[in-house]
Amino acid sequence: QVQLVESGGGLVQPGGSLRLSCAASGTIISIYTMGWYRQGPGNQRELVATISRTGNTNYADSVKGRFTISRDNAKNTVYLQMNSLKPEDTAVYYCNADVVHLSALLENYWGQGTQVTVSS
Repeated sequence: QVQLVESGGGLVQPGGSLRLSCAASGTIISIYTMGWYRQGPGNQRELVATISRTGNTNYADSVKGRFTISRDNAKNTVYLQMNSLKPEDTAVYYCNADVVHLSALLENYWGQGTQVTVSS
């Protein structure tokens, strides 16, 4: 079994920064695309950013130039550096990963989510 555990959420003032981390654990052979999604109050879950195993990145237009996704393959961890945060960034942020585990199956996993609140 594979688990994704997020950390780093919290309350921050507009213009501030936060760094989210998501560590994958379990019987992992390899992890392909990792990403961050978010779901704000009354909204559907939406893509924030993704990163391939080789480092190719993709961002939602709303976060381009403010957020940076990165990963450490040795640690099975993905990060999201969030700068210049706005109140509209307030949401529960979820980690997502495509994982090949010991059974050799490729499966998609979600973390439990971490709350990010941007407010003065």
